[in-house]
Amino acid sequence: MTSFPTRVRSRLSGTTPSPRSPIVVGLCALLVAAAVGLALAAAAGASPATVARALVDGTLGSPFAVGTSMNSAAVLMLVAIGFTIAYRAGLVNVGGEGQICLGGIGATAVGVSLPDSVPSAVAIPITLLAAVLGGALWAAIAAWLKVRRGASEIITTLLLNFVGLAMVVLMVHEAALLRQPVTSSETLPQSESLAESTHLPLLGFTGNPATIAIALAVVLAILIGIMLRNSAIGMRLRSVGLSPSAAARLGVPIDRTAFLGLTAAGGCAGLAGGLLVTTAPFVLAEGFSSGFGFSGLVVGLLARGSMTAVAAVSLLFGFLVSGGINLQLEAGVPSSTITVVESVLVLLIAAAAWWASSSSTRSVESAGKQAGRPSVDTEEVPA
Repeated sequence: MTSFPTRVRSRLSGTTPSPRSPIVVGLCALLVAAAVGLALAAAAGASPATVARALVDGTLGSPFAVGTSMNSAAVLMLVAIGFTIAYRAGLVNVGGEGQICLGGIGATAVGVSLPDSVPSAVAIPITLLAAVLGGALWAAIAAWLKVRRGASEIITTLLLNFVGLAMVVLMVHEAALLRQPVTSSETLPQSESLAESTHLPLLGFTGNPATIAIALAVVLAILIGIMLRNSAIGMRLRSVGLSPSAAARLGVPIDRTAFLGLTAAGGCAGLAGGLLVTTAPFVLAEGFSSGFGFSGLVVGLLARGSMTAVAAVSLLFGFLVSGGINLQLEAGVPSSTITVVESVLVLLIAAAAWWASSSSTRSVESAGKQAGRPSVDTEEVPA
C-alpha cells in the first residue's frame, strides 16, 4: 500500500496544468507572438503605448469599429468551423481562401440576377446557399483527389487557393461574366451591386454595422459542436481521424466520410464568402477575401477542435484584424504586422504539437522498457 504523502502527491499532481495542455500552449504562443508584434512595431518607431492605444481605438473605440470587428469574427468563425470538421476526419483544409472566393462568386452570380421584388426571406437563403455550394464544390476537387488518387489535401487545397483568387480576377474583369457595365475610364473592375433583397440585415445597434452574420456563425458553431460530439456522423469523423484502419474494420466508409468532411469544410468557407459579398459594399471585387482564409486556418489551429475555443479565438482575431487597419493609420505600423503575428502563432502551435507528440512517443517507449516495474506514484491504492 502506498503511503499517505504519496497518495496526496498523486492527487495534487492531477490538478497541475501540463505544459502540453492546449490552454498552456495557446497562452504561451500568444505571449510570444505579442512580443514579436511589439518588437516589429518598435522597429517601425511606435512605442508599446501607442500600439496599444491604436489597437484599442480600432477595435473598441467606436460602435463602428466594434461592428466591423464582429463581422470579421463571423467570417473567421465559419472558416475555422470548416477546418475543425475536416480536422476531425484527419484532414487539414488549407484552402479556405480559395473556397471563400468561390463562395463569393456563387453568391454574386445569384445576387446580381435576382430582382429586388424577391423578398429578403427568400433571396438571402438562396444567395447564401449558392455560396455554400460554390465552396463545397471547390473543396470537393481536393477531396476527390485525396480519396481516389491519394493526393495530399494540404497541397491540393493550398494550390486551389491561387486558382480561386485568379477566378475572382477573371470574373470582375470580363464583361461577359460578372463585371459591372463600364460607363467611364474610372469604372472599377468589380461586379454590379447585389440586389437589395440579398443584403444581410443589421443587428440594429446605433452606429454599428454588425449584421446577422455573427449570429449565423455562432448558431452554426453550436450546431456543429453538438453534431461532432453527440451524433453518429461525428463519431465516424473522429474514428476515421484517429485510426482509418480500425474504423474500416468497424464498417465505417473511410473514403465517403473523408470526402464529406473536406467538402463540408469547403461549404463553411464558401458561406463565409457569401457573407462578405452580402455585407457592405455588396459587390465582388479583387481581394475581397482579404486573407480571411489563412486567418481562419490560424483560428482553427489555436482552437484545437473545440467549438467554444473557435468562437472565442474568432472574436479575438476579428478584433485584431480591425485593429491592424487602425494600427497603420494611427501608429504608422504596417497592418501586415498582424499577419506576421498570426504566422508566428501557426509556427509555435505546430512546433508545440510536434513536441507533444514526440514526447508522448518517448514516454510510451520508456514505459515499454520498464514494464514489470510499477511506479510508486502511479500504483493504485487498494480499497
